[in-house]
Amino acid sequence: MVSARILPALVAALTLGACAHTSKPPTDIAAYPQEAFWQALSSHCGRAYDGRLASSDARDANFPQRRLVAHWAQCDEERIAIAFHAMHFGAADEPVWDRSRTWIVTRQGAGADARFTLKHDHRHADGEADAVTFYGGASADAGGVRGQDFPVDDESIALFSREGLDASLTNVWRIEVDPAGMPDAAFAYQLTRRNDPTRLFRVEFDASAPVEPPPPAWGW
Repeated sequence: MVSARILPALVAALTLGACAHTSKPPTDIAAYPQEAFWQALSSHCGRAYDGRLASSDARDANFPQRRLVAHWAQCDEERIAIAFHAMHFGAADEPVWDRSRTWIVTRQGAGADARFTLKHDHRHADGEADAVTFYGGASADAGGVRGQDFPVDDESIALFSREGLDASLTNVWRIEVDPAGMPDAAFAYQLTRRNDPTRLFRVEFDASAPVEPPPPAWGW
């Protein structure tokens, strides 16, 4: 039998042990910023959201922006394809949709070693690939819980050089995302250039209010 004097000390020791156990750093994959980012991006699979052009660069004056929709069209454990649909009104005031763009985010590795690539799949209405397609970049570090940067990769630099797109040789893309179900959740896609601090293209989507998914992007 435990004596009356020993019992309080034993209870105290067990309590301290429990506190020491619960104070250990978390070991789940969300402890790594890049894994938390991937979980947040994956949480929107199958959903679609309305957005808007949030930047005001004059170079985007002709961008079709009557309505913008981002649709998580395909998802698996290593790849997420987000179709970007843009609508404007045609000559007869009829809605005209541009469904040529799909952003493809791919994960390599896991935990602290996880890194991502972002590629742009550009198609024509008949599904054929555009001359400038599957360009993008790769994350260079762990990034952040909410956002990841993708500096242009060598393959894309070669493509841009071949197509005479010298302005794109220092592109840096960025994706920001909040988990689905979070109040005021948002999703954003952004383009900047290291050699041009004035260049900014940014679209933002209300990821707290799903809308009806659009038809598939061209070629999908």
